[in-house]
Amino acid sequence: MCMNRQYASIDELPSVLRLFPLTGALLLPRGELPLNIFEPRYLAMIDSAIASDRLIGMIQPLGGARAEDRLYEIGCAGRVTHFTETGDGRYIITLSGVTRFKILAEEEKPSAPFRTARVAFDDFAHDLEPGAGEDNVDRARMTEMLRKFAQASKLDIDWASIDAAPTEILVNALAMMCPFGAREKQSLLEAIDLKTRAEVLIGLAQFDLAQGDRAQHVVDRAQFH
Repeated sequence: MCMNRQYASIDELPSVLRLFPLTGALLLPRGELPLNIFEPRYLAMIDSAIASDRLIGMIQPLGGARAEDRLYEIGCAGRVTHFTETGDGRYIITLSGVTRFKILAEEEKPSAPFRTARVAFDDFAHDLEPGAGEDNVDRARMTEMLRKFAQASKLDIDWASIDAAPTEILVNALAMMCPFGAREKQSLLEAIDLKTRAEVLIGLAQFDLAQGDRAQHVVDRAQFH
């Protein structure tokens, strides 16, 4: 991940973030999330970000897909590191993950058409430390399980690049690309450290594979009888 602006401390981050509620979107520190922006309120949000600190808070709606729904408390702040105008009224952007945050309170009457909130980064100061906790991750076990999951799910993964990546990038990239549901992605986001995230990732892959095996067993029995 390349950013011109590096953050040495959470004190350098703003106390108010623009919020982009999006179900199923997972952004993690030093991960990259491409987005196609076309709704007027989010076009305005990108304009606001580009004109100031370039930061946007990615967050999932709680129990619904609408941006007006209640939100999870924990999201991840991302910096706009790539920006393209398409010529047909859309923006194509890339957000690079900076650190997670906790919503303290939403602004009841925001001055802009998009949602904003007062946030705290205190619980996630370690997110600013690249590679923190890498030595505690069982990389071989995680990679083996994720290879099985990718094969069963028919995921097209560049394993050469994955194998060459630092452990933190490996864990976060696999967490972001695996097709889990919103609650599962939230559990990956909220994992307290890299080791825990890797263990959650392994557990989700194992569960998904077991569900697939059970479903196939039911099909086989039905065909046999």
